Amino acid sequence: MDIRLFHVFRNTPLGRETLLQSIHFCKTVGTSLLIYIPKHTKFLMYFENDVVQVNLDSSYLAAPQSARRHAQELAEAGGIVPSFLDPKHFTTSTLPDVPIHFDFMCCPRSTSVLQSKSGLGNAGPRLRRIVKAARFAVLMTSEAYREWQRIAVFFGGSANAVKALRLGLRMSQKTGCPLEIFTQVERGDEKAYRSIVAKAGLERAVAEQVRQWRFFKEGRFEENLYEVPHDALLIVGAFGHGVVRDFVFGSMMEKIQSIMPNNFLIAGPNYTAAS
Repeated sequence: MDIRLFHVFRNTPLGRETLLQSIHFCKTVGTSLLIYIPKHTKFLMYFENDVVQVNLDSSYLAAPQSARRHAQELAEAGGIVPSFLDPKHFTTSTLPDVPIHFDFMCCPRSTSVLQSKSGLGNAGPRLRRIVKAARFAVLMTSEAYREWQRIAVFFGGSANAVKALRLGLRMSQKTGCPLEIFTQVERGDEKAYRSIVAKAGLERAVAEQVRQWRFFKEGRFEENLYEVPHDALLIVGAFGHGVVRDFVFGSMMEKIQSIMPNNFLIAGPNYTAAS
């Protein structure tokens, strides 16, 4: 089965940095790259239980005459042969329907007030809806290109934290990158978290693949983030409602976004790993 990452290309210097992140991800993980060069500032994504309209700012339409050439050159320089999405279906003449049958989607982090208006530019309501509805994982990139050499999973103990851990284990297997787990202990002790992993049937995999599991029992969460490697791809689970909270969407996610320069891979409640 072909595993694909979906990328909406912005033909600007910041857009170049974001595409370089996607190219590095595809090359490291071994996925193909599907690029969409928008001709309109909006598109629709039809999920099973939601329809999300993504609003882009006008920078996504910059220099259309060179956009495909720039994207092609960047991908091929990185050793990737990309494919390009040309939407076939439209809800209205300026509102294309974008398919959802891929495994990862790249969403850049916001870098300005203008870009924060974009549903693809910040962890705002549209991005939250995408993560909540999607079966794919969302790659949220840093502002400037940075390679990652290892994987760090934030594990809070909920069902979606378990999904994030499964994703982290899978990513470690596919890439050969070392895997670490980070847990801010909120209730109980280490045994409570290890018990959740054991009940999920992941105890052996964690023992064999995880280089280190760090439990933070003291200190503020944002201060403990200093211990997370700067060259790690961070994997987090979204919308957790377990006994122990997940560190995504809400105060914890905002702290991570504002403090950590790393790339994130977010697994929502409907995330389903590809085979």
